[in-house]
Amino acid sequence: MLEFGMGTLFFLGFLAIFILKSSVKILKEWERGVVLRFGRIIGVKEPGLRFIIPIVDDMRKMELRTVTMDVPSQDVITIDNVSLKLNAVLYFRVMDPVKALNDIQDYYFATSQLAQTTLRSVVGQFSLDHLLSKRDEINVKLQDILDESTNSWGIKVENVEMKHIDLPKEMQRAIAKEAEAERERRAKVISAEGEVQRAEKLKAASITLAESPSALQLAYLQTLNEISGEGTNTIVFPLPLELTETF
Repeated sequence: MLEFGMGTLFFLGFLAIFILKSSVKILKEWERGVVLRFGRIIGVKEPGLRFIIPIVDDMRKMELRTVTMDVPSQDVITIDNVSLKLNAVLYFRVMDPVKALNDIQDYYFATSQLAQTTLRSVVGQFSLDHLLSKRDEINVKLQDILDESTNSWGIKVENVEMKHIDLPKEMQRAIAKEAEAERERRAKVISAEGEVQRAEKLKAASITLAESPSALQLAYLQTLNEISGEGTNTIVFPLPLELTETF
């Protein structure tokens, strides 16, 4: 009888611990507990110490913090037939735990697959120049498409950023040559603009000197002063053309 009594006590103690562990749940601040009773969703538990009915109820914890997902490198062909590889990073979070659990089998895997296919589809609509110069515009378009698609799952896509664009080596050389040619063109344009401005200034100065003999005389004197200060033994005196006419 003593052995039977100890066995019964041990069994009852084990059963009590099992029931207590199965019925008491602790939810962190960033978690929500979706409760299923006999397979049916009956509600969502808030953070804190929560109790459920053992065996009858089942609680699934859903995390509401923002998830950072790396989108693997994808092979993409742009609209101007340039083959490249690019990857991205995706930021999303669960907004509706019931939908994320009930409407999609694995929301994390589904979001990852959707991000990969959308990345290939959207980038393929742009040219290489557009892709390199207007990343922000493409990122916004990716976010809008993904957010609209995942909204029915209770998922909110907060941001999408393209990380790295891997171009073929021959395309990299072509872009480098194009950039060098553009720099040379800009240098020539700046030089030409400088010459035009210089000619305009000389023209304005010549008009001013022609209209004012005293100003012309001061210019002669200034030139003589500069020549004499250079340590040369030869001094050239500029003479007006009117003096040569008398001879």
